Amino acid sequence: MAGIEHIKVEAEEAGMRLDRWFKIHYPGLGFGPLQKLLRSGQVRVDGGRVKTDARVEAGQTVRVPPLDVDAKVKGGPISSSDLKNSDDVELLKRMLLHEDEKVFVFNKPAGIAVQGGSGVNRHIDGLLEAWTSSKGEKPRLVHRIDRDTSGVLVVARTRGAAQKLTAAFRERDTKKTYWSLVKGVPRKHSDKISSWLVKEQTPDGDRMRIAKHGEEGADHAVSYYRVIDTAAQNLAWLEMEPYTGRTHQLRVHALHMGHPIIGDPKYYVEDPNWDFPGGIQKRLHLHARRIDIPHPSGGRLRVTAPLPPHMVQSWNLLGLDVADGDRDDE
Repeated sequence: MAGIEHIKVEAEEAGMRLDRWFKIHYPGLGFGPLQKLLRSGQVRVDGGRVKTDARVEAGQTVRVPPLDVDAKVKGGPISSSDLKNSDDVELLKRMLLHEDEKVFVFNKPAGIAVQGGSGVNRHIDGLLEAWTSSKGEKPRLVHRIDRDTSGVLVVARTRGAAQKLTAAFRERDTKKTYWSLVKGVPRKHSDKISSWLVKEQTPDGDRMRIAKHGEEGADHAVSYYRVIDTAAQNLAWLEMEPYTGRTHQLRVHALHMGHPIIGDPKYYVEDPNWDFPGGIQKRLHLHARRIDIPHPSGGRLRVTAPLPPHMVQSWNLLGLDVADGDRDDE
């Protein structure tokens, strides 16, 4: 049990309810015990007494008394400064959601690439060198998610596990569920999107676009979506499932149906007739929330990843409840 802690609220946590802040930092602390600590004045914000529904602001200090629970949930929010300042082993530990003898599952932060490339100095594949086993076996990537996308990333610990996991992705014996925040509200509450995608060169790098059937280099892409909730008819929270795994597939499909993902640096274009919501960061609001995949040792592995800080902030500002998106999967 640690002593009294004084924890500074990060910029990405601004606007978050205090009880949610505690749920992220101290997942083992129940709502009732937290209320008792607040009523007795043992938990304070900037030295003052507060209630569970108080909203914290960046730079404030939360006084936390000794708690008989674990702090800093694995796979919890990682800020942009953490990506720059944490060493490789510490960063991997903080991203870790699940581990066993065959598999690691990480909550990849937005802003870090999965693999190296032009101008990419730090990436997950490089970090994994730090966890090379005593037998000299480095953990292996078995799939990818975009640099600006956060969420569930499965990594094999052995060659055999890598072969089985790679086969599961190739044979589409996996279910990947993403959450996104998009501009406007789709007319259909749920739908299937089917198109052909092709990569094109642009001054800003490679970009995917909708192609004609039969166009050279085009790949067929299929996605599914459903609306979980809306905010003032200006924004929609979507659950999205890519049936195929094409580059930028969900981002292009969202744009294709006229509802681009908020803050997408490559596919979201500013509309002079539409005001970008105040208080929401202009960062990609796309998160790999859950994965359901066959485990190399048998059975199935199901893992859920907490939202990244910028999406937590947006959900709080818009009054969206994370529990609404998880109810159908309980």
